[in-house]
Amino acid sequence: MNDTKYNGWTNYATWRVNLEMFDGMDCTDIPMLSRYSEPDPHEVAEYLKEFAEESISADATPEGLAIEYALAFLSEVNWYEIATHFTNTFKDIIQEEEREEV
Repeated sequence: MNDTKYNGWTNYATWRVNLEMFDGMDCTDIPMLSRYSEPDPHEVAEYLKEFAEESISADATPEGLAIEYALAFLSEVNWYEIATHFTNTFKDIIQEEEREEV
């Protein structure tokens, strides 16, 4: 069995993308995270993937070797894992706010 975990994340790509693209991002800035509905990690995962791809595409020429390598790297990311991290953080924030209101 080959253990590919990296710093507690599924793999290096997941860890690095989370660290460099999303670390410090306010989870309340993610549109589908709302205190009025149960967050769906699948929707959050798709949003984060599109955000990352658009960020990379904005900085590169549309048809080039660098963009192809970057997109290949992104294909290794466990988006659901990052999304679950964000949804859990969001839920924790909401619970803390509700405790403070009491």
